[in-house]
Amino acid sequence: MTTETKIKPPAWFWIVSVLALLWNLAGAMAYIGQAYMSDEVLAAMTEAERNLYETQPAWVTAAFAIAVWGGTIACIFLLLRKKWAKPLFIISLLGLLGQMSYNFFMSDTFEVYGPNAMIMPIMILVIAIALIVFSNKAIAKKWIS
Repeated sequence: MTTETKIKPPAWFWIVSVLALLWNLAGAMAYIGQAYMSDEVLAAMTEAERNLYETQPAWVTAAFAIAVWGGTIACIFLLLRKKWAKPLFIISLLGLLGQMSYNFFMSDTFEVYGPNAMIMPIMILVIAIALIVFSNKAIAKKWIS
């Protein structure tokens, strides 16, 4: 039986971990809002937006779910100081890349919403990569094990 000694993480570890959890919970709420969109919300969309939503393949919705729920659970593992956070952040990133590949290369997302619609996905990608780096650093510093 091996026991790894955990080193008390600095205060900023907790701040980053809580902010990351809130960020991922916001993503989870966006997923729920999209996956369970009401008829009233659909009716309020332009025809192009509604067509984009209605023609999105199920695998893109699944990739979105993997991205947000994987990231949320990874953040919980960070707060519990468990190294399972890192592989879950990687799984979350893979889901995000699947979703983004569709939005960037296989759909009319940017024709419908314009080039400014690229800003948020790129920001999400940067944060997803940063959380993998953060969890890797936490493992190396033995803040999580």
